[in-house]
Amino acid sequence: MKSAGILLLICLPFITTGQEIAASHYKIYNTSTQKQATISDIINSMNKADVLFFGEEHNDSTGHILEFELFKELEQQYPHKTALSMEMFSTDCQLVLNEYLAGLIREKNLISDARTWPNYKDYRPLVELAKQSEAPVIAANAPSRYTNMVTRGGLSSLQELDAQAKTYLAPLPIDTATGLYYDKFVKVMGGHSAMAGMQIYQSQNLWDATMGWSIAKFYKNHSGFKILQLNGGFHSEEKLGTVAQLKKYAPNARSITVAAYADDNFNNPDWSKFKQLADYIILTDPKLPRSF
Repeated sequence: MKSAGILLLICLPFITTGQEIAASHYKIYNTSTQKQATISDIINSMNKADVLFFGEEHNDSTGHILEFELFKELEQQYPHKTALSMEMFSTDCQLVLNEYLAGLIREKNLISDARTWPNYKDYRPLVELAKQSEAPVIAANAPSRYTNMVTRGGLSSLQELDAQAKTYLAPLPIDTATGLYYDKFVKVMGGHSAMAGMQIYQSQNLWDATMGWSIAKFYKNHSGFKILQLNGGFHSEEKLGTVAQLKKYAPNARSITVAAYADDNFNNPDWSKFKQLADYIILTDPKLPRSF
């Protein structure tokens, strides 16, 4: 074990995102104080939390670099007690992901058999860091074939699945949160007339619930771990969506939320837009190239 630890210390500095971002191209803010903060401030706040939600814009290249930096610092602060949870992998791919992390299969098999996203290059540095540091990675998301089932036939259609298929989802029935989250979803979709029924909102709740359930299962079985969850921003804004679902499955789990946005006024935020969205916001320079 000592030699493995030495090897890890040697290898870790060489795991990078492949690019660096100047501090002048982003700003981190604590929304409660509306003052600038640092990655270290976020990491230090995790001493009173269990799960750090990072709500991203999927094509924000700066946000992806900062996700890596957060994960690296979190793992350094809590060695062998840090896990990565990802919307970008589905629960039915957990075995494949575990095999790759254990060095049993090649990366090309991970990419094909775990159905990695087209922009996997944005997440690869985090997965490789997890592999080097032997940190667990949670394949958190509901398989898209099941969210598609719900979009077509509603949540009740999931009852037709066999027992094995249901293990890939949060326990049925899924709670369809109403109120503020529903109102936000309707607005994003362009109004009730654009939704063609409740099924698409139900599929969103399946998505959120399965990610929350995946995190909750790990949290309950790994005492003292710090979990970094990556997801699209809407899933964790205002501590709704996946954050709220996690609270139902693991009431004692404590969460901190980060939300990243490209914004022209990243040096001078419009707090009427951002103050309610997360505990910390990261505003990035929209003039920088997007990752796709």
